[in-house]
Amino acid sequence: MKKLILCVVGLSMACNSSQKTVTEPVVESTKVIAVSPETYAATVTEDDLKKHLYTYASDDFEGRETGQPGQKKAVAYLKEHYVKLGIPAAKSDGDYFQKVPLELKNLPTGTVTINGEELPIGEHIMSFWEATGKTDELVYVGYGIEEGDYSDYKGMDVDGKWVIMKGGEPKNADGNFVLSGTNEASKWSNISEGPELREDLANAKGVKGIIYFDEANFSRYKRYYDYMKTNDSGQMSFKSEDSEAAMLVVDSEIATKLYADITKVDTPKVIPVAFEANLVTSNTPVDTENVVAVLKGSEKPNEYVVISSHLDHIGITADGQINNGADDDGSGSVALLEIAEAFKKAADAGNGPKRSIVFLHVTGEEKGLLGSQYYTDNDPIFPLAQTVANLNIDMIGRIDPKREGDRNYIYLIGSDKLSTDLHNLSEEVNKKFMNIELDYTYNDENDPNRFYYRSDHYNFAKNNIPIIFYFNGTHDDYHRPGDTPDKINYDLLQNRTRLVFHTAWEVANRDARVVVDKAGK
Repeated sequence: MKKLILCVVGLSMACNSSQKTVTEPVVESTKVIAVSPETYAATVTEDDLKKHLYTYASDDFEGRETGQPGQKKAVAYLKEHYVKLGIPAAKSDGDYFQKVPLELKNLPTGTVTINGEELPIGEHIMSFWEATGKTDELVYVGYGIEEGDYSDYKGMDVDGKWVIMKGGEPKNADGNFVLSGTNEASKWSNISEGPELREDLANAKGVKGIIYFDEANFSRYKRYYDYMKTNDSGQMSFKSEDSEAAMLVVDSEIATKLYADITKVDTPKVIPVAFEANLVTSNTPVDTENVVAVLKGSEKPNEYVVISSHLDHIGITADGQINNGADDDGSGSVALLEIAEAFKKAADAGNGPKRSIVFLHVTGEEKGLLGSQYYTDNDPIFPLAQTVANLNIDMIGRIDPKREGDRNYIYLIGSDKLSTDLHNLSEEVNKKFMNIELDYTYNDENDPNRFYYRSDHYNFAKNNIPIIFYFNGTHDDYHRPGDTPDKINYDLLQNRTRLVFHTAWEVANRDARVVVDKAGK
């Protein structure tokens, strides 16, 4: 789908005692065996992580660019590990690879004509996709929002038509937002969610094309557009469907040419204006895939705990330097392999998880969270309604140079966004087994880095699945050739990986599934 969000990516201490399982005995015949996850967590070692990573983030893997030969080596390496462990593929046909249908689209060329004036794209008008069409009127739909009793589309015929809309959301006379009734904006104002919500709604209503005016964020789109144009990198996205609306992003100069009162008036109306878009581009198919394995649960096999990391990175620079991506996200990828091995050893010893564990390595994260979006929105191998939680690992091998304090830390993001239960469980597990400093700096909704929206857990969270994002923060080698295996802190990588394992163990083995108590908030 043509998701404008992709252009911006350019991220109580006690559980109910009846739910604890980490130290409960298991009865086998008449013999009582003490089951402790520490036995299996101990199989996650610095040496094993290092051995994996020096291969996975080596020059041979060429930076694991989505769809490129190095990425193919990466998925083969992952598959081989699961085959060797005897953990089966998640797909019923036995294929570890979940194909993700992507294509690379070059920036379009052409012009837009408004009332006979031909205008080039790239300065005041931008499009990341092909857009063609001609009309004598536009339908102004205010903020392009529809939620509850509020609708900017009420009484407006938009099927097969071009619409113009603006960012933000309506306010009452008292200055409060209409949707919330308070001074707190809704998800429609969120730069990471708002455009996608508008696109999905417009597509559902049969809109032919969208002209989007977002004065507050136009400069961000422009920077991304200029980067793509300079680097001739194109935009990777899902293969387009003919039913999807074209989309242009415009600044205030163009928006007021189309409708002079756009910043003053919210009421929808039909605007007579001669408008024509002639923007064309060429698309190249991209062959890429997620790698997905599953360890079936012993008691609740139809409930799933998904542990994820992204398998891709950004490839080779124009001057031939390899971006190895040892931390991003080689660290998460090898952590997931070691966690899978620990769970398999537990299962082989008769102590397999009650719930099924899904090991999900996603492609296209660096292109806009595409692999995880395909898994959640297009082809969830296991039902999302039966997905208990997602633990996402993205960069856990380094130290944030901006951070002060104990080096034995990890940033946690999102643990309390949807589930108080998951957050409390996470805290308790860490206190019991690891005593890592859990740093919630980037969990702040107002954090300008917006990390909550910038890794693969987000596609689960938007579907009301509780998540935890494990992250060490950025560093000087982020998205640069200097992100190499020799700079990884393997003792920290071991500790952080064990923390994820312990948390997954508890989520998978407790009697009750994690409670979602903040959905939609």
